[in-house]
Amino acid sequence: MIARAPYLFLLLIIIPDLYLDLHYWRHRFGKGWTAKRLLYWMPTLGMIAYTLYLMYEKNFIPDNSTILYIYLFLLGFIIIPKWIFMLCSITGLGACRLFHKKKNYGNLVGLLLVPVIWFILIYGSTIGFQKLEVNHQTYASPELPAAFDGYRIVLFSDAHVGSYKGSQQRILQKAIDSINAQHPDLIVYAGDLQNIQPQELYEHMDILSQLKAKDGIYSVLGNHDYAKYIDCNEARKVANLRETVSLEKQLGWTLLRNEHRTLTKGKDHIIIAGMENDGNGITFPQYGNISKTLKSVKDDDFILMLEHDPSCWRRKIIPDGRAQLTLSGHTHKMQFTIFGWCPMTVTGKEVNGWYTEGKQSLFVTAGLGGLIPFRFGATGEIVVLTLKKSK
Repeated sequence: MIARAPYLFLLLIIIPDLYLDLHYWRHRFGKGWTAKRLLYWMPTLGMIAYTLYLMYEKNFIPDNSTILYIYLFLLGFIIIPKWIFMLCSITGLGACRLFHKKKNYGNLVGLLLVPVIWFILIYGSTIGFQKLEVNHQTYASPELPAAFDGYRIVLFSDAHVGSYKGSQQRILQKAIDSINAQHPDLIVYAGDLQNIQPQELYEHMDILSQLKAKDGIYSVLGNHDYAKYIDCNEARKVANLRETVSLEKQLGWTLLRNEHRTLTKGKDHIIIAGMENDGNGITFPQYGNISKTLKSVKDDDFILMLEHDPSCWRRKIIPDGRAQLTLSGHTHKMQFTIFGWCPMTVTGKEVNGWYTEGKQSLFVTAGLGGLIPFRFGATGEIVVLTLKKSK
């Protein structure tokens, strides 16, 4: 992760301290390197050294992910508050010049926000990541076959089981127990079961295999499931993907890779289809093939589509025009909201919840876990979706 943009992280660390040093330390203690000034710079020098160390990590995250988690925690605890203070201070300086005032109230605002940042960081890394919500939703469509009126589906996504180490494995167990407690007709998983490699699944196989639903468990792959985030040769990546696919099948899940199945109740049926991850093709794999996925599907069939990346909905699923309902994950709702607002919504992309275009609908879940064990205001969830036939 750090090795992909090391200079960005170094600038992130250095810039606020340069500002603070220029505007405060030099005015108080002069330009010389006093003991106090040197002591102030020590955490920054430590973070620079930590960043340089992580620059040589070949994989997206280290095999010992705790090394990365500690780095990111320190970044949030030390560096981000300095950025907040710096931005408030600069804003205050601008206000002083604009209104011809001497006192910079931006400094006071910045100081008051520092403990807020610390609270968000500590809460999100502990209590926030351990919380779980059961999100009840209803989907109604006149095209739903009558036999499936009241059909209950549990959707979950983005487990990133490699983040549940040691005692935190209980979070995953709680989610699996909660899913089974819903007594669903069908369970669907929308991708990102691992962080970067299939070996992470080994210690969690017993827990994941406990899932049960009347009509089974269907899944698709997410961008993290393709072994794209480790530094190795192509043969190793192919072997890792093959292992991930094999492990999901060992769990008893039906993994859909640009294919579909038919679920029948009495004389009625619906199609459950699953596309390969279809991201932007640059940072996220783009393997989705909707023509292959829906090959031989009739125009009047009701289609429940699974696709990890919700950006595919507008790019391929809506233009195709056949899938009435698409279920996705991937965004994690940014794992952060403030007063219910997610900063990611400013992109205009599908981030969380319901989206509708004509007869086609998309639901994006906030997901269960995360590559980084942190959630604030975007609680991990399982979604209980009840299908209804409308007039």
